[in-house]
Amino acid sequence: MRLSLRARGPRLLAAFGLAATLVLPAAVPAAAATQVLKVGTTQDLDSLNPYETALLVGYEIFTLNYDMLVGFGPNNETVPGYAETWTQSSDGLQWTFKMHAGNTWSDGQPATAEDARWTLQYYLDAQKAGKSLGLGYLDPYVTNAAITKVEAPDDNTLVVTTSRPNDRILQMYLPILPEHIWKSVPIDKVSDFQNSAPVVGSGPYQVADWKKGESARLVRNDKYWGQKGAADQIVFQFFPDAVNSMVTAFQNGELDYIRNPTPEQFNLLTKQPNTVAINAAGNSFDQINFNCYDKDIPDGGASTKAFRDPAFRAALGYAIDRNALVERVLGGYGKVGTTQVPASQVNWHIEPSDVRQFDLSVAGQKLEEAGYPLKDGVRYDKEGKALNLSLLFPASDPSYPKVAQFIQDWFGQIGIKVTPRSVDDDTLGTTEYLDSSIPLKGQLKYDMVIWGWIGDPDPNSLLQILTTDAIGDSSDSQWSNAQYDQLYTQQNEAATTDTRKQLMGQAQQLFYDQAPYQVLYYADELHVYHTTKFSNWQTQPVQGGTPFFVNGSINYTTLQLASAASPSASAGASAEASAGASAGASAPAAATPAPSGTGDNASSSSNTALLVVGIVIVVIAVGAAIVYSRRRSAAVEDE
Repeated sequence: MRLSLRARGPRLLAAFGLAATLVLPAAVPAAAATQVLKVGTTQDLDSLNPYETALLVGYEIFTLNYDMLVGFGPNNETVPGYAETWTQSSDGLQWTFKMHAGNTWSDGQPATAEDARWTLQYYLDAQKAGKSLGLGYLDPYVTNAAITKVEAPDDNTLVVTTSRPNDRILQMYLPILPEHIWKSVPIDKVSDFQNSAPVVGSGPYQVADWKKGESARLVRNDKYWGQKGAADQIVFQFFPDAVNSMVTAFQNGELDYIRNPTPEQFNLLTKQPNTVAINAAGNSFDQINFNCYDKDIPDGGASTKAFRDPAFRAALGYAIDRNALVERVLGGYGKVGTTQVPASQVNWHIEPSDVRQFDLSVAGQKLEEAGYPLKDGVRYDKEGKALNLSLLFPASDPSYPKVAQFIQDWFGQIGIKVTPRSVDDDTLGTTEYLDSSIPLKGQLKYDMVIWGWIGDPDPNSLLQILTTDAIGDSSDSQWSNAQYDQLYTQQNEAATTDTRKQLMGQAQQLFYDQAPYQVLYYADELHVYHTTKFSNWQTQPVQGGTPFFVNGSINYTTLQLASAASPSASAGASAEASAGASAGASAPAAATPAPSGTGDNASSSSNTALLVVGIVIVVIAVGAAIVYSRRRSAAVEDE
């Protein structure tokens, strides 16, 4: 809410008795208004515990709360994070990291090499005990880096020993945690730790409060060692199942930035004044994943054993028109999908041979040959049961209901009944999760799921979720293949990039042939932001990226106020911002300054001038003597 001059003016006049003797104020500097960056997303934050978040918005927030050991720069290159510098020994088996001198946690406690040592040792201890930390998404980073020992000989030095030479330690997406907050959390109880706000971290912003289903508010960490962005606070507003509400809020100026409106909404927003719309190739894929778990579960598991058969799974790929999905669901903002390494990772993505083309007659023929007959229009499995498959998808993505309708129709034409159902993210994640610590009764009760994965700069994280070791942690297909496991290990340990790529290509081909997923498409990231309030929106990568929801928090720290943008920079961006832009390559370096006295924070000097003019008019009307006094400038408040 804004308190306008019109509302406050009569109260000021009455208070000072201006009918008799008016007081004319002298202008004095006003306290700077709080600058709030408001970001909208259709995902709802699932946890403040970084070990317990499975969603992109959770990763976005924990990288603001915490530093990683090494950060990601504008083009995903290595830059200082919790560590300022690092060196590798001549034999490649030891890394020495130097911390920022005098660094502290947001609560004022010293942030030293011991905290980094403790964080990495936490993973090593869990591995030794045969346990995962929380959901297990973060554990593989330590495994892939082949870390065997961590030491902190002094407060400023961390020494990490590895079993083989590699650079994976520079690409770990692991938050360095404050030991004094986390040391009392046992490994087997990490999932129970809420990490409640206010969060203590070393990153540029810290969560001050969180309301599930509504918002999370972060405040600037004044003790942060690095560059400080223009936003004093960041508010992530969650719009689960409500993309239309998110877009409306953006159009009304209630949000500064939104991620992934629908293609139709994106096209409209490109024409909105003072707005930049970016479609960037996403480091992600969307898929139908099948429940391939190969053991019987009482009252659980898939509805048919057909999903254990790679021939059945592969045949379904011929019944999916991926080109139609890209055009009719994504509005053309994406590419046809094939493997688990997105096409945007041009150094690692290898197209498989014999790519399946959409042909319902071929799909039916392949199913017949594999032993799944069609009788009176109904397809049966090898046990004589009619195939009636469930298809789940998260409600947070507005494109998935459309995909589900297409799948229901196409599969129906080859005799397979499909029943789609939308569920919330938390429920879906629980459904796909195998908890081997409890009796398997009733677990993994699903057939097919439409969902997606977003990767890191290195493809390991997307390759790893298909390994046997991922079952019970990050696997959503429960697929186990010894040859794939071996290829994953070999590519991770390869001595050269060329050898690694060759092995990774074999893993992609095997995945494609075995079809635990049918990768549907590589969707573009559709991001839109206003330019009237903030400027210097940087993208990652610089060419072809987006400002937020990328790797790390660096782009939040480079934001400037639009009013502070240099004339030359803002002039270059104003033409694009005024008409809106669909930028497939990069976002503008700076944005248009807000007009004086407009936007969420009108200038104090403009308010002062308006009030002075009003008082002078009253003074002339009543013929009162003019005297000078001090007054407080009119305030502009946001709620």
